[in-house]
Order: sequence, then C-alpha cells, then structure tokens
Amino acid sequence: MIITTTETVEGYEIARTIGLVRGNVVRTKHIGTDFIAAFRNLVGGEIPEYTSMIAGAREQALARMIEEAEGVGANGIICVRFTTSMIMHKAAELLTFGTAVELRPKG
Repeated sequence: MIITTTETVEGYEIARTIGLVRGNVVRTKHIGTDFIAAFRNLVGGEIPEYTSMIAGAREQALARMIEEAEGVGANGIICVRFTTSMIMHKAAELLTFGTAVELRPKG
C-alpha cells in the first residue's frame, strides 16, 4: 500500500479513483498520566506520556484507514490528512482520511 499526502505518486499513474477512506480512534486520558502531566506542566517541557498516547492513536487510525482501503480494492491512498477534535472533556478523536486509488507503474 502506497500512502502519500500528495495528489500524485512519482513513477505511478492513477488507473482508478475509488473514493474516500478514513480511520478514526477516540482516546481518553488516564488519571495517572494526568497527575504526571500536571507536574511536568509546572516545570515545563514535553509530556512524553501524551506524545506516546497520540502517536499510538495516530498509528491505529492510519491502520484502520489502510484496512478500509484494502477492503475496497485500493493499492494506494493519496491526499492523506490527519485531524483531531475534542469529543468530550478529556477525550479526543484522531481522524485520518484520504482518497483510495488503484495505482499502476508508468510505462
């Protein structure tokens, strides 16, 4: 599966545009992580516990999008984007979406 944020893939042509595919995940914070984050907020710097949580959510959303694309016969996803939104207090959604395509090598 070729995944890109661009509209084209060098060396390939789009044989067929299949359509929108997406993957999402909703994550909540853990009370223990909140305690550590509150302390780190006092002294400044990165909060690696949240960085790790968001990175995991991003990978899970990406995997779900790829699964959906494979299910519709795509071998590529172009114009991929990520977005986040707050669902409720201390819960956020990470959404990834793009256009599923069938790619074929040029030539």
